[in-house]
Amino acid sequence: MNGIHDLGGMHGLGPIVREENEPTFHDEWEGKALALARIGLAGGHFNLDEFRHAMEKIPPVEYLSISYYERWLEGTIAMLVEKGVLDAGEIEARMKDLS
Repeated sequence: MNGIHDLGGMHGLGPIVREENEPTFHDEWEGKALALARIGLAGGHFNLDEFRHAMEKIPPVEYLSISYYERWLEGTIAMLVEKGVLDAGEIEARMKDLS
């Protein structure tokens, strides 16, 4: 593998900065994104390989500009739409409800 998501062992990206006493989630939505992905997996809507591939299909510039849990959310949304669990209109409507 040699995609943007396979950064392990690459040089020149600088140090990994870790917060002291870093929380698992910085915002409540991050925990919900993780839960949504796990529900999709546990519910049999998609498997782990499909989920990982969905995140790997995020365009490189976007992949590098979004956070860890944003990638999880993007991958989950992509799988739920691809599998016909939700359609893009339903997701857009639910996102408007949150704002």
